[in-house]
Amino acid sequence: MASLRDAADEVAREGDEPDRSPERIMQIIMQSLEDSKAEDIVTIPLEPGAALADAMIVASGRSNRHVSSIADHLLRKLKKSGVKGVSVEGLEHADWVLVDTGDIIVHIFRPEVRAFYNLEKLWSPHAPKQDA
Repeated sequence: MASLRDAADEVAREGDEPDRSPERIMQIIMQSLEDSKAEDIVTIPLEPGAALADAMIVASGRSNRHVSSIADHLLRKLKKSGVKGVSVEGLEHADWVLVDTGDIIVHIFRPEVRAFYNLEKLWSPHAPKQDA
């Protein structure tokens, strides 16, 4: 029969392995965006097997400073949760910041930049497809 110490060691080892599933990463991202008061958060599921990612999340910040703060908070949360290989683009200008976790891509925009690029329409599964 296993001792209490062995059981405690087993629990500690299990705790060392953070859950890095796409579902868990999505939860971390959504909680971070909500905590940072991101606005107009939209999740866009991508087609199964898409080489790009499993999903995209689009959100807005009220200003460059807010966009930068949202992205910084998200990066800290992902790092604290043990998510590795995260890349970020656009922090220096903070008009549009892209955070790529591998499975999920997060776009954080100022509202006028978001309206200009209109990624929701471009990537929505219900958007009309253009003939090549």
